Amino acid sequence: MYSTIVIGAGQAGLAAAYHLAKRGIDFLVLDANPAPGGAWQHRWDTLTLGDAHHIHPLPDFPLEVQDSTRPASDVVSEYYAEYEQRFALPVRHGAPVTSVQQDGEHFVVHADADYRARTIINATGTWSNPFWPVYPGHFDGPQVHTNGFVSPQQFAGQRVLVVGAGASATQFIVQLRAAGVDTLWSTRSAPDWREVPTGAEWGQEVERQVNERTSAGLPPKSVVGTTGLLLTPAMRAGIVSGALVSRGKIDHLESEAVVFTDGSREKIDAILWATGFRHAHRHLRDLKLHTPRPAASCWRTGSRR
Repeated sequence: MYSTIVIGAGQAGLAAAYHLAKRGIDFLVLDANPAPGGAWQHRWDTLTLGDAHHIHPLPDFPLEVQDSTRPASDVVSEYYAEYEQRFALPVRHGAPVTSVQQDGEHFVVHADADYRARTIINATGTWSNPFWPVYPGHFDGPQVHTNGFVSPQQFAGQRVLVVGAGASATQFIVQLRAAGVDTLWSTRSAPDWREVPTGAEWGQEVERQVNERTSAGLPPKSVVGTTGLLLTPAMRAGIVSGALVSRGKIDHLESEAVVFTDGSREKIDAILWATGFRHAHRHLRDLKLHTPRPAASCWRTGSRR
């Protein structure tokens, strides 16, 4: 029996583990991944540290200056691995949690074995639950989601429709175009381009907006819904070239083409869905935490169990 079981060993899970250890609480971290790094270990190699969003350091262990040209997946995985070792955190990798059930005053966590705990901290993030939109019609070519992107070479010689209004979509387009891959871009609304911020005030304001929504029991917006798309030199060049000009919404798909709501039809060979993720918490379904009440109230109810 543990006092607490943390599910997930990404940023949130490791930060929680650090504070539990600091307070002398008996706990275990269960992580589905075979090695340290959380979802970062699955990012594509062309996502370098310099192109990634700012990586916030874990508690009491600064992330030292790194080579910005290295793959972010390597840098963060090494950082997380060192963190686990430095603070001797009890992390069990290769232990995906399949379900959590309540047994009286305790929880039973089913993973590589059955574990019991008085409390649960769920830190499973979103990476394993990609969101695939549904449109009328049917497309016969290959379709890849963000978490299945490996490199532009996947799409060599193809004409690719990139769908999504976030930073991943714009980075994909820039990379694909640089590799000689022809692209089209579809977004449901006009891209929200913003100047690159300077100073810490911007990040604090973003955090304030997120906290304001979640404290009110509302789900947080997507990342781009809060931060917008930043006008870096690469993005400005993409806009000027026409690569980063959205064709608007999709009306329907055909076997070898896409039709937009303005009536235009374009032949395509593949679709890259950069349409975000949903919370990965199906393993909690037996706890029946979803209720008609706001999320904040549900959380308070769940935390008393």
